Amino acid sequence: MLQGFKEFIMRGNVLDLAVAVVIGAAFSGVIQGLVNGFIMPLVGWLVGAPNFSGIAFSIPNWRGSSTEFPIGVFIQSLIMFVLIAAAIYFFVMLPINKLKSLRKSSEEVVEEAAAEEVVLLTEIRDLLRVQSGAQSPSQPN
Repeated sequence: MLQGFKEFIMRGNVLDLAVAVVIGAAFSGVIQGLVNGFIMPLVGWLVGAPNFSGIAFSIPNWRGSSTEFPIGVFIQSLIMFVLIAAAIYFFVMLPINKLKSLRKSSEEVVEEAAAEEVVLLTEIRDLLRVQSGAQSPSQPN
């Protein structure tokens, strides 16, 4: 029983998941720092410091009091989500995709050159076969 647990823990996908969680937590701190240290001050500079946490509405209930729904907290969280997603896209994904496309294009050039060489060598081989088959053994090369 202990051996099975050890095999389960030492599987690659469990270890990969553990590493991904740790890296994700560290990366989350980096993104939060970017949003709080750069993007939010930039938004505050452009449009002022928006605070939606005061937005709420109330609905009266059957006991004579009312229940308050602070939807501003949700709006504030939604705006933070959009800003964090934008930060991840523009500062992480866009540069990585650009680097991948540059690397891919250089690999394609090498592959195209190799493919052209293969076509050329195939044509040479076919021509040599035709020449050797067309000539009779009595004819000189």
